[in-house]
Amino acid sequence: MTNPTSARTRAIDAAIDSLDGSFFKALCEPSRVAVLKRVMQLGRADIAEIAEGLPQERSVVSRHLQVLLEAGIVRATKVSRQMFYEVDGPAVVTRLEAILQHMKSLTPFCCPGAPK
Repeated sequence: MTNPTSARTRAIDAAIDSLDGSFFKALCEPSRVAVLKRVMQLGRADIAEIAEGLPQERSVVSRHLQVLLEAGIVRATKVSRQMFYEVDGPAVVTRLEAILQHMKSLTPFCCPGAPK
């Protein structure tokens, strides 16, 4: 028989892992969100266009784009020697839906809220 305390502990750990993953970590830094906003405004753009108008150096903007890329928030397409970035809307929605479903499945075990 499963110990209710250990099941609750596992559910809590799984919930925290969902919320502490690369997706949310990528969105928790204001300057990275500013880079994301710029990409959203431009649509598809290269690093020069994205960095233009931002206070960071191009190398810093490039690192932010790499984190967003690894988190599945933007996608990159190489054309010749240039890399173009754009927000991957369908992937973001899919990721958010998966996190929501995961949290819904864990809620009864880790954080049921007030009784109704």
